[in-house]
Amino acid sequence: MSYTGPDFDPPPERRSRRGPLTVALAALVCGGLLGWGVYAATGGTDDKGAGAKAENSPPAAPRTPSPAASSPAGSASPSAEDGTSPAARTPSASAPAAAGPLKGKVVVIDPGHNPTNVEHTAEINRQVDVGTHRKECDTTGTSTDDGYAEAEFTLDVAHRMRALLQRQGATVKLTQDRDRPFGPCVDERARIGNAAKADAVVSIHADGSGAGNRGFHVILPGPVNAGEADTRSIVGPSRALGERIAGNFVRVTGTAPSNYIGGGTGLVTRKDLGGLNLSTVPKVFIECGNMRDSKDAALLTSGAWRQKAAQGISEGIVSFLRG
Repeated sequence: MSYTGPDFDPPPERRSRRGPLTVALAALVCGGLLGWGVYAATGGTDDKGAGAKAENSPPAAPRTPSPAASSPAGSASPSAEDGTSPAARTPSASAPAAAGPLKGKVVVIDPGHNPTNVEHTAEINRQVDVGTHRKECDTTGTSTDDGYAEAEFTLDVAHRMRALLQRQGATVKLTQDRDRPFGPCVDERARIGNAAKADAVVSIHADGSGAGNRGFHVILPGPVNAGEADTRSIVGPSRALGERIAGNFVRVTGTAPSNYIGGGTGLVTRKDLGGLNLSTVPKVFIECGNMRDSKDAALLTSGAWRQKAAQGISEGIVSFLRG
């Protein structure tokens, strides 16, 4: 997602990671929130900004990734590294929710960007109102140095999450599933979650910061009351959702919080994102890693790791919805 332009603060100075990862992960096994406390205790949250990403310039031309790197969650035959059977992968969008602990709950997954945004730059550059200001309808997203597009990554993780959450009984909706030529715009993405009366919304992304910047961070809505934006009622529950996701993401993936934003907590509050500003239901963004760092890129392009990422995010959602 984009962090460039006049509405964004400059990125904070790089920080080294706090504490040995092995010690922190051992603590996290006791539970997402308990483990998260280990990380949160090591540094304060940085609310000023995020990593630098230049998205309005199209990313490197997306190539067709190898099956092992990016086989979609709904493919007919599983990737050998995924370890999942076809039945465990993506059901159709219209598949009924199974009986389970989340029966009656609605989850909206927002796969960031759209793989064909790059072919519709005029449309996605159209300005939309996000309450505090106007900004682009959408952006192309970033990519790895080898051309694996963020939009492909976000859809793959969204498909995997949908399968996991439907097995828990949730009704799951995607804001886009490669079923439209571009977008939707950021304001429409928020309205989709609102119209669904979602119990939780998660927007999936991967960052495009500088090499050496590693780790994930969860973006929380700040208190905004301007124009059509009023987040005051969702700030608290969105933080609870974000904390549950962050704790479980660390526990399941073994990935540390960002070393370049969030003060080691992996939590960042922002007031400039239309998808958060215009939401009336609990919602967070997660940047799962930095596509421009070679070590993070190796994770993001791994089907096995993407399955873990989907599981970590999904378990955080389940934890939040079950209280």
